[in-house]
Amino acid sequence: FIWGKKMNTSKRIFSAIQPSGTVHLGNYLGAIRQWVRLQDEGDAVFYSIADLHSLTVPQAPLLLKENLKATTISLLACGVDPKKCVLFRQSMVSCIKLQPS
Repeated sequence: FIWGKKMNTSKRIFSAIQPSGTVHLGNYLGAIRQWVRLQDEGDAVFYSIADLHSLTVPQAPLLLKENLKATTISLLACGVDPKKCVLFRQSMVSCIKLQPS
């Protein structure tokens, strides 16, 4: 409370995961299980597949494409619901630009 008024308690949530391919127990326990729970707790929930972050190490383009697909399918299969959150690929955000080194 501030000056006798209730503060806005809206909850925004953002988290991201790299598209490393097949989801393993560590991914599920460390992030995905929490994503499923948190999508019901936030007023604005955003989850990203951070494909540009995966480019910090050399990537075979076809393998990256397959890993993006596998990660997306796994997230949906584990219960991430696009009706409750925004699920997006980092590289699809137009204001994020790759800078040549």
